[in-house]
Amino acid sequence: MRIHRPLLSSLSFAAAGAALATVLAAPAHSAEVPTAGVFYVQSALTGLNAADSGGAVVQRNPKGNEDRQQWRLRPSGASYVLESTDAAGNCLGRSAGQARTVTCTSADASWEIAPAGTETGADQYRLKVPGSDQYLTLGAKPSGANYPAQLVVGSAGSPAAWYLTPVTSPTSPLPSPDQRTLDQVTFLTSHNAYANGVDGGFAPPFVNLVPNQSRGINQQLTDGVRGFMMDIHQTSDGAILCHNSCTLVSRPVALWVDIQRMVDFLKRNPSEVVTVFLEDYVDPGVLRSELARVSGLSDVLYRPDQTGVRTKGWPRMADLIAANDRLLIFTDHSRSSDQSAGLTRDSFGVMYQREWTVENYWSMGSGVGSSDWSCYSRWYDANTNIPLTSAAPPFRPLFVMNHFRDAAIASTATTDNAKLTDRAQRFCQPAARKKPNFLAVDRYDLGNPSSAVATLNTYAY
Repeated sequence: MRIHRPLLSSLSFAAAGAALATVLAAPAHSAEVPTAGVFYVQSALTGLNAADSGGAVVQRNPKGNEDRQQWRLRPSGASYVLESTDAAGNCLGRSAGQARTVTCTSADASWEIAPAGTETGADQYRLKVPGSDQYLTLGAKPSGANYPAQLVVGSAGSPAAWYLTPVTSPTSPLPSPDQRTLDQVTFLTSHNAYANGVDGGFAPPFVNLVPNQSRGINQQLTDGVRGFMMDIHQTSDGAILCHNSCTLVSRPVALWVDIQRMVDFLKRNPSEVVTVFLEDYVDPGVLRSELARVSGLSDVLYRPDQTGVRTKGWPRMADLIAANDRLLIFTDHSRSSDQSAGLTRDSFGVMYQREWTVENYWSMGSGVGSSDWSCYSRWYDANTNIPLTSAAPPFRPLFVMNHFRDAAIASTATTDNAKLTDRAQRFCQPAARKKPNFLAVDRYDLGNPSSAVATLNTYAY
């Protein structure tokens, strides 16, 4: 049918008016807010998650799908609600200035959600009470204490910045070997690698009954271990590998001996990369002298502080290999104490771990009985706050994931190591908003932790 032109114009204007009315009536949701889904509401300041605790909303150690920490984000009118996945109909809301779970139909369940701003970092949001200048935030931090557990409603600022971290981690295939960067790769790491009962003594005889590993350093290297955690203590003989104390240790091993083993391995295997983590109780001068005894160390030692990592991000593995920068050494020692001593460890190539890595709390519990799989920063206390989520793009710290107990009971390590993939992906990966780079275990020969490394090395976060 032929339409008369004036009629067509009238219909066009009418359709446009109807469309405009629809737009004006629709909720004005920010395109920068994540689409509906299930998230952790995670403090950008502490890295801890908002959790329902009997109606109070408190920050807790990230614990996967346990502990009522998952929230379903969905639009509600012109705002959003976050419904508990454990209690349908209850949403993260507020009452009398505190964060509480309330019925999702309540006005106190609504939040305006918008990016927190460039000053707080990417992917951070503020949850604002509609029609006010009040936000979901942390309580005031008491002197000499952590931030309180109870979440509150208060003013804007860094404590009011939140990540909406997807419960199901966003991933992509791992880039090809010539393109993948150091922070995209996962390495098998042996906790207390020196405490193996093969290379020499590491503790008084009664402690030697439960070694953390059962194979020497050379065999660990052959088996694919690429990260090594070592405790060093100072004696008249230099930096010695031992646990807690070198007293009564028979046949103790010096640090330089094991580092030499690694350097020799790297010379024989020119495409491999090795990392050492020192639990460090020696003076910087002693450590410098110890490392000076290692033949060929300077040929392979990698210095991220001299290669622009903080401004460019971590390099490609292929570039590290081509440059022969294939051995990283970290210390958990304090830079400030070294500055007081007049000699910093990074002046001779040992990096301060808290400047380059993040690390979860070291223990899952005793060697027997119940376990704690929660994943939170080892460096979160009254004096230190380095959350697992710490980042300053393009630089992202390497993530050291500890997965072991107070004591290395073989049967427990077997069970724990078999569950390594699950904990890494369900607990620690979302807790850090990054993939673990070092999976540190006791008795790596039990429970096949290498399979977890292989699985994580199929994708990038």
